[in-house]
Amino acid sequence: MRALIQRVSHAEVAIDNRIAGVIGAGYCIFLGVGQGDGRAEADRLLAKILKLRICADEVGKTNLSLADVQGSLLVVSQFTLYADCRKGNRPSFTDAGASDTARELYEYFVAQARGVLGESRVATGEFAAEMQVSLTNDGPFTIWLDTETS
Repeated sequence: MRALIQRVSHAEVAIDNRIAGVIGAGYCIFLGVGQGDGRAEADRLLAKILKLRICADEVGKTNLSLADVQGSLLVVSQFTLYADCRKGNRPSFTDAGASDTARELYEYFVAQARGVLGESRVATGEFAAEMQVSLTNDGPFTIWLDTETS
């Protein structure tokens, strides 16, 4: 699994001009599922994300976790994190997980996050929908995690 995590002061996702999910301070997570990924990868990735100390403390040092600052998550499915652009100019997505498996793992990841943080602190987009994501990157601060290398 892959996650592009942006520390945000605000983030929201809209579908058909309707706000589907919105958060204040926290992380906007673009989540991709790859071939062969399972619940073990989802659990490991979520645990890593929740333990990341990328929030500023009282002196501005990135020393606090999401829990320390009572932050929220906006989780957006994004298979394009598995784009392979090594050949030609049109990305290949053959490394992305099959849609049914990816949906199940995305929903599992979200359910696990809600189990830890609470329903009100985890917002989402909609799997496989055309979405418009707006966010204010705080820092800017962006982290790339991949269960194959992290």
